[in-house]
Amino acid sequence: MIGISVHRRRGAVMSGFVQIIEFKTSRIKEIEELGRPSRTEGSTQPTFRRIVATADRDHPGTYFTIVDFDSFDSAMENSGRPETSEFAAKMAALCDGPVIFHNLDVMWEDTGDGAQTG
Repeated sequence: MIGISVHRRRGAVMSGFVQIIEFKTSRIKEIEELGRPSRTEGSTQPTFRRIVATADRDHPGTYFTIVDFDSFDSAMENSGRPETSEFAAKMAALCDGPVIFHNLDVMWEDTGDGAQTG
């Protein structure tokens, strides 16, 4: 899924990027106790727009974290921060297998209000 989307944010036009982090764990409460990435220690603000944490209803113990960024570059900037790396390492240690990253360029978006981008 490769493409470019246009998002309007504070009057600016920019492309979109979504990272989906897929993981399995029997220790979700411990992962939740780690806190949220935006609440970890660090001197700079995260570069993501929003994070949505989800649980797969059809596959208990499987979870997806959906992270919305302005661009691939802002995602890589966020991933390269020490506090993000520390959070990811602690989270991975609580997982029942490898963490899988899906890196997706946004092709288009429909917000349900009649306005579409892309």
